[in-house]
Amino acid sequence: MPTLQQQFGFIDIYLFDHLLRGAIVPGMRILDAGCGSGRNLIYLLREGYEIFAIDHNPAAIEQTRALAATLAPQLPADNFRLEPLESTSFPNAFFDLVHCSAVLHFSRDDAQFNAILENLWRVLKPGGILFCRLASTIGMPHQHLEGRRYLAPNGVELYCVDEAFLMHLTAKLNADLVDPIKTTVVQNQRCMTTWIIRKRPG
Repeated sequence: MPTLQQQFGFIDIYLFDHLLRGAIVPGMRILDAGCGSGRNLIYLLREGYEIFAIDHNPAAIEQTRALAATLAPQLPADNFRLEPLESTSFPNAFFDLVHCSAVLHFSRDDAQFNAILENLWRVLKPGGILFCRLASTIGMPHQHLEGRRYLAPNGVELYCVDEAFLMHLTAKLNADLVDPIKTTVVQNQRCMTTWIIRKRPG
């Protein structure tokens, strides 16, 4: 019998939570935006979900394609694309779930952040879910640099959000919160916030 780690890999704990609660079910078409090595996809690939992924790093896409070829060989290699998140080639209203973990806080500025968010929202179906995990200033002091750029306590410069900004974006997108905004404070390092919204039908 496979171990839990073999079944789920190093899956994001909040994504795992939504799997346990039945919010992510077989038959969904899922995009992992900024997939990296595919660490969040192991269970989904193995269980037959229709998985797509994008990343700007060629090595990451190679790793994810190799993972998919092993766990879900029926999926076309073209499902896994070397593309910038702000200009992906997928069509409008294509995905039931767009997952974007630990990516948006690497945005250079407001323009790139907004371009990525708008593009991920574009490819999401009405009724679909956008699942984001990103750095924030919620729960721990950060050194402000300029705009939304901050120096986190661990010395890394990041594009950071806060609750007011996320609520503003939720309203601007005409979306609904799926869950309350939740933040994990990593002692003396950073704050990571989970923001999950649903695209209203119509």
